[in-house]
Amino acid sequence: MSHIFESDVVAAILHHMNDDHAADNMLIARAFASPSDLPITAAVMTDLDGDGGVWQITRAGLPEELRVAWPSGSITERREVRREIVALYDDACDALGEEPRPHD
Repeated sequence: MSHIFESDVVAAILHHMNDDHAADNMLIARAFASPSDLPITAAVMTDLDGDGGVWQITRAGLPEELRVAWPSGSITERREVRREIVALYDDACDALGEEPRPHD
Protein backbone atom coordinates (compact mmCIF):
# COMPACT_ATOMS: atom_id res chain seq x y z
CA MET A 1 0.00 0.00 0.00
CA SER A 2 1.24 3.45 -0.90
CA HIS A 3 2.45 5.82 1.81
CA ILE A 4 -0.08 8.59 2.51
CA PHE A 5 1.38 11.95 3.48
CA GLU A 6 -0.35 14.20 6.03
CA SER A 7 -2.97 16.44 4.42
CA ASP A 8 -1.13 19.64 5.40
CA VAL A 9 2.04 18.33 3.73
CA VAL A 10 0.15 17.49 0.53
CA ALA A 11 -1.59 20.89 0.56
CA ALA A 12 1.71 22.75 0.94
CA ILE A 13 3.36 20.82 -1.89
CA LEU A 14 0.37 21.28 -4.20
CA HIS A 15 0.25 25.00 -3.42
CA HIS A 16 3.96 25.33 -4.21
CA MET A 17 3.74 23.33 -7.43
CA ASN A 18 0.64 25.08 -8.74
CA ASP A 19 1.66 28.61 -7.74
CA ASP A 20 5.42 28.52 -8.33
CA HIS A 21 5.88 25.76 -10.92
CA ALA A 22 2.87 25.91 -13.24
CA ALA A 23 5.13 25.68 -16.30
CA ASP A 24 6.80 22.58 -14.82
CA ASN A 25 3.37 20.98 -14.38
CA MET A 26 2.70 21.55 -18.11
CA LEU A 27 6.09 20.14 -19.04
CA ILE A 28 5.54 17.00 -16.94
CA ALA A 29 2.04 16.58 -18.40
CA ARG A 30 3.27 16.95 -21.99
CA ALA A 31 6.02 14.40 -21.40
CA PHE A 32 4.07 11.74 -19.51
CA ALA A 33 0.46 11.94 -20.74
CA SER A 34 -0.74 9.41 -23.25
CA PRO A 35 -0.18 10.48 -26.84
CA SER A 36 -3.01 12.40 -28.46
CA ASP A 37 -3.62 14.70 -31.39
CA LEU A 38 -5.23 17.08 -28.88
CA PRO A 39 -2.79 19.43 -27.15
CA ILE A 40 -2.69 19.73 -23.38
CA THR A 41 -3.91 23.20 -22.48
CA ALA A 42 -3.74 23.01 -18.69
CA ALA A 43 -2.08 20.92 -15.99
CA VAL A 44 -2.60 21.22 -12.25
CA MET A 45 -1.07 18.95 -9.63
CA THR A 46 -3.97 17.61 -7.57
CA ASP A 47 -2.52 14.92 -5.30
CA LEU A 48 0.50 12.84 -4.41
CA ASP A 49 1.37 9.83 -2.33
CA GLY A 50 4.35 7.62 -1.77
CA ASP A 51 4.12 6.10 -5.23
CA GLY A 52 3.73 9.18 -7.43
CA GLY A 53 2.06 12.45 -8.30
CA VAL A 54 -1.34 13.15 -9.81
CA TRP A 55 -2.19 15.94 -12.23
CA GLN A 56 -5.45 17.01 -13.78
CA ILE A 57 -4.72 17.80 -17.38
CA THR A 58 -7.06 19.39 -19.89
CA ARG A 59 -7.31 18.62 -23.60
CA ALA A 60 -9.99 20.19 -25.79
CA GLY A 61 -11.71 21.46 -22.65
CA LEU A 62 -12.00 17.98 -21.18
CA PRO A 63 -10.23 17.07 -17.92
CA GLU A 64 -8.38 13.82 -17.46
CA GLU A 65 -6.26 12.43 -14.67
CA LEU A 66 -2.56 11.79 -15.15
CA ARG A 67 -0.70 9.72 -12.58
CA VAL A 68 3.09 9.56 -12.82
CA ALA A 69 5.19 7.22 -10.68
CA TRP A 70 8.19 8.62 -8.83
CA PRO A 71 11.35 7.87 -10.83
CA SER A 72 13.20 6.36 -7.86
CA GLY A 73 10.29 4.22 -6.69
CA SER A 74 8.16 4.52 -3.56
CA ILE A 75 8.97 7.15 -0.94
CA THR A 76 7.87 7.80 2.64
CA GLU A 77 9.51 11.10 3.64
CA ARG A 78 8.42 14.64 2.77
CA ARG A 79 12.00 15.61 1.88
CA GLU A 80 11.99 12.91 -0.81
CA VAL A 81 9.10 14.55 -2.66
CA ARG A 82 11.22 17.44 -3.94
CA ARG A 83 13.90 15.03 -5.19
CA GLU A 84 11.29 13.03 -7.10
CA ILE A 85 9.53 16.04 -8.62
CA VAL A 86 12.89 17.44 -9.75
CA ALA A 87 13.69 14.05 -11.29
CA LEU A 88 10.31 14.06 -13.08
CA TYR A 89 11.03 17.55 -14.37
CA ASP A 90 14.48 16.47 -15.61
CA ASP A 91 13.03 13.34 -17.25
CA ALA A 92 10.33 15.47 -18.89
CA CYS A 93 12.91 17.91 -20.24
CA ASP A 94 14.92 15.00 -21.63
CA ALA A 95 11.85 13.41 -23.25
CA LEU A 96 10.83 16.71 -24.86
CA GLY A 97 14.31 17.87 -25.84
CA GLU A 98 14.14 20.88 -23.50
CA GLU A 99 17.11 22.32 -21.63
CA PRO A 100 16.42 21.93 -17.89
CA ARG A 101 17.11 24.90 -15.66
CA PRO A 102 19.68 24.50 -12.87
CA HIS A 103 18.41 23.21 -9.52
CA ASP A 104 19.45 24.94 -6.32
